[in-house]
Amino acid sequence: MSKTALKTTEAAPVAAGAGRAAVVAFPLPRPTLAETLAPKLRSVATAVVPPAIVLGLMLLVWEMLCSSPGASLPPPSQVVTDTWELIANPFYDAGGIDKGLGWHLLASLQRVALGYAFAVVFGVGLGVLVGQSQWAMRGLDPIFQVLRTVPPLAWLPLSLAAFRDGQPSAIFVIFITSVWPIIINTAVGIRNIPDDYRNVARVLRLNGFEYFHRIMIPAAAPYIFTGLRIGIGLSWLAIVAAEMLIGGVGIGFFIWDAWNSSMMSDIILALVYVGITGFLLDRIVALIANSITRGTAKS
Repeated sequence: MSKTALKTTEAAPVAAGAGRAAVVAFPLPRPTLAETLAPKLRSVATAVVPPAIVLGLMLLVWEMLCSSPGASLPPPSQVVTDTWELIANPFYDAGGIDKGLGWHLLASLQRVALGYAFAVVFGVGLGVLVGQSQWAMRGLDPIFQVLRTVPPLAWLPLSLAAFRDGQPSAIFVIFITSVWPIIINTAVGIRNIPDDYRNVARVLRLNGFEYFHRIMIPAAAPYIFTGLRIGIGLSWLAIVAAEMLIGGVGIGFFIWDAWNSSMMSDIILALVYVGITGFLLDRIVALIANSITRGTAKS
């Protein structure tokens, strides 16, 4: 074979390949800002619009029913007019108990934080003990079931007699009201830990602290946070009721003082603040639960 033929033969595959059409990958078009925001806006609208419509209808009915001269409750428009100073300046301080609603809420939240913190520590610890021990369950569970049915305010005279001061008495009422659901739910969560988890702990030869930290608490976390959410709601209910009796600065005392002064608009505004604050407290605990349990705790 000649050199010319050899060159032609070696170059043939290159020429054949050169004749094929090249495939060029074009980048996909980026979504526009409207396409990106549309799902988020729909989600927000689904969550906000229905409650807003229902709230608007309720305010409209309230306005219509209470606008007559003989109505015993003020309409929403009058509530806003009467309490505008409290709304615009919630943190004024004229000395003594003459303070804005913001200071009253902060005083109540401080009491709730202390009483609820004690309830969390004591309730989770005792719940773990009851969940782990069959004897503790049989001995303590009937007592818990009886004590948890006692109304919060029924504990107030006893706490006032013991502490002789309104502040620790209110904190004790919060503690004794919120601790029962924490204990019971923690105990149920500990008792419902799957046997496979316990077997894994035995195989890995985990000590008591490692088992508590790596197995017990993560497995029982959904139950524990259910008790914590119930407890925070009961804490907020208890403090408002207790402050009506102990006096001083607090949202409960503000409501009772407004009632004694026949200031119905102030009471309605305070109830709105109480409801919003209670909702936010529940949402905070729910967000913490979802972040720790990775969504296994129900919101």
